[in-house]
Amino acid sequence: MERAKAIFVDGIGTAAATSGILTQLQGRIFALLYLEPRPLSLDQVAADLQQSKSNVSVNIRGLVDWHLVRRVPVAGSRKDHYEAATDFWRTMQEIMERRFRWNLRQIIATSEETQRALRASGRADAKERAFLESRLGAMRSFAAAVDAGIGAFSQGESFEPQRVQGVLQPIPIRPGRR
Repeated sequence: MERAKAIFVDGIGTAAATSGILTQLQGRIFALLYLEPRPLSLDQVAADLQQSKSNVSVNIRGLVDWHLVRRVPVAGSRKDHYEAATDFWRTMQEIMERRFRWNLRQIIATSEETQRALRASGRADAKERAFLESRLGAMRSFAAAVDAGIGAFSQGESFEPQRVQGVLQPIPIRPGRR
């Protein structure tokens, strides 16, 4: 692999490794395919990246699931060939919907369930209960605002950052707690 391409492949691999979504090898595979003018077979990808064909195959399936890579037919070949997606808008929509919105909705559901349990517990200390309700409400509101922002992004609509910034007012940490 030529030096310029190797820099890109390794750099995208490093970025992918810290994304929490892709592995380093998946990032390297995507980058390699992205810089290729034609689809590559699994054998070609494995050879270029000096990886086993089975390892590349497993990692490409993950990229296909994220819509970052697609399998394409190549006339005269019975092998699977792949190319990188170039519609970054669609790719980011998919990532935002499948990864981040799920996490935010889990936070919202957990906050709501915790508030229900807190109310059902009949906690006697009104001050502590109010504190917990405030914290849970703030977290739920923030997650809901970010969720709405991602929803707007996914639909190609504008979303003012003030909606998120204004939701969570700084809550002072009580002395002696961190």
